[in-house]
Amino acid sequence: MAPPEAEGQVQQRRQPQQQGGFSSMITGVIRMAVFWYFASKFFSPKRPSGSEPSQLISNLFHKSEPLDMWFYVSEHEKFNDFANEAALMWHESNIPYAVWGSESTRSLSLKYSPSEAVKNNGSLYAHVYFARSGYPADPNDPEYQPLAAFGRTHSIVAYFPKSRADKKKSLLGNKDSDEGGTVTKVVDETQGDSEDDKPVEWVSYWKPNITINLVDDFTRYPHNAVPPNIAPYLNVEPSTGNYYPSVFFNEFWLLRDKLIQINETVTELPLNLEVGPISMTKWQLFLQIDQSFQIHRSYGSMLEGEADELKRVFLEGNPYLLAITMVVSLLHSVFDFLAFKNDIQFWNKNKSMEGLSAKSVVVSFICQLIVFLYLLDNDTSWMILASSGIGCCIEFWKIGKAMHIEIDRSGRIPMLRFRNRDSYTQNKTKEYDDMAMKYLSYVLFLLVACSSIYSLMYERHRSWYSWILSSLTSCVYMFGFIMMCPQLFINYKLKSVAHLPWRQMTYKFLNTIIDDLFAFVIKMPTLHRLSVFRDDVIFLIYVYQRWIYPVDKRRVNEFGFVGEDDQVAEGAEVTATKEEEKKTN
Repeated sequence: MAPPEAEGQVQQRRQPQQQGGFSSMITGVIRMAVFWYFASKFFSPKRPSGSEPSQLISNLFHKSEPLDMWFYVSEHEKFNDFANEAALMWHESNIPYAVWGSESTRSLSLKYSPSEAVKNNGSLYAHVYFARSGYPADPNDPEYQPLAAFGRTHSIVAYFPKSRADKKKSLLGNKDSDEGGTVTKVVDETQGDSEDDKPVEWVSYWKPNITINLVDDFTRYPHNAVPPNIAPYLNVEPSTGNYYPSVFFNEFWLLRDKLIQINETVTELPLNLEVGPISMTKWQLFLQIDQSFQIHRSYGSMLEGEADELKRVFLEGNPYLLAITMVVSLLHSVFDFLAFKNDIQFWNKNKSMEGLSAKSVVVSFICQLIVFLYLLDNDTSWMILASSGIGCCIEFWKIGKAMHIEIDRSGRIPMLRFRNRDSYTQNKTKEYDDMAMKYLSYVLFLLVACSSIYSLMYERHRSWYSWILSSLTSCVYMFGFIMMCPQLFINYKLKSVAHLPWRQMTYKFLNTIIDDLFAFVIKMPTLHRLSVFRDDVIFLIYVYQRWIYPVDKRRVNEFGFVGEDDQVAEGAEVTATKEEEKKTN
């Protein structure tokens, strides 16, 4: 009766990009909500200048006016069976309208027994009606007054597409391939391909929490010029032109994992009801945030389930930590841009590879390419793919700055040949780089082999290609910090760190601090949370090396200049200035 297991698999697939994309998602949602707010304020239809006050429509009800409420449940969208006591689930009297206090908030918890039709993907609707105290809500009642009653209908059953049969299988033919030792269904590739052609099967889910909010709105809107974000919820009475109070079924905090799947085995379902007021500002904020989520999903910048994860942060997170997170997330994009700018600037102006690890640049490109292929194999959104693809191109461009790239056309197929630069081979840098990579490769290959064998024996994959990509990506994800170690070894042997791009590294370190903060806020596996801190350890070692190794003025920096040349140039300028002063005097 829980939601499908596909959500856990999606979460595992998103681990490589979850760390970097969460802050941009928060910023995008806030920016979109503010945009919709100001758009509704300044670009909504204006009232003509010559219109009279009589052309304004207002609320038919007054503040603190007592209301009676009836809550019916029916399998039909149109409801008129008011005499059916079995359909009446809840009745309340004397609820003050738009009054903030305990007397205006009512709640009820009960159990509902679904019919056979509902168990088989049938529809079920909630019909809520309000009327002035003493007046009926039944139109067939002789005392019924159309201006004294209003209502709204809402579905309390949600439908989601059923997860298709998992194409993943044990490549070794094992039946028990789950970590928990449960028996998993082995699906043939041909069977999975044939199922893709079948129509989508939908599954019904029960909404256990229903919150009914009466909007505290007494605004006088211009006739035929109601703001577009309010018009769909405004129930206008035809004879007078005025509107009834807006009824809002608040599902903003109803997360997907709280829904209960309905099937033939279900006998009782929990139903928690609540009615109360909601302010105009809060109501509009909920609507605008939901609209921003829909826009992000349509553009491919937000996957299914990420909206729930964002809401979960606000529900379960520490409020003080959330406040800090919201502030530093705005700085994350700035630091990310500055780190990218200085990284490009460093490699664009770099004239010497002395003291820099060329092999680390090549390995960094290979790791980025592996992550890109993994994301492409797992149907990731196009925005994440584009970001990863651009990263691959930049890493390959860095190889061209660190090494000589030549095209060999001697054979039938042109091939790329890489040749080390003279500034890299004519000193101890290449020797130390080869030495560091030699010993680190032994450790890395051992970890890769162990991780791949474990994945092959105890996990399921769609194909051998998927297994290779998954194993390599896991190693990049877990052991990628090992590739930063050759540069530490070179710094240790040369006893210098003057060749490093410290400005770019500082911006990246500031971003890792922000990622550390997100690691405590976002719900994620323990292994992923620990891996977030790996860059911090490496950078702290860099800082320690910068502290213990003095600056060598004779060493060529990243732009091809020597510190002593700058001192000679400064001395020459001072001498020239003094000579000019003498001539002037």
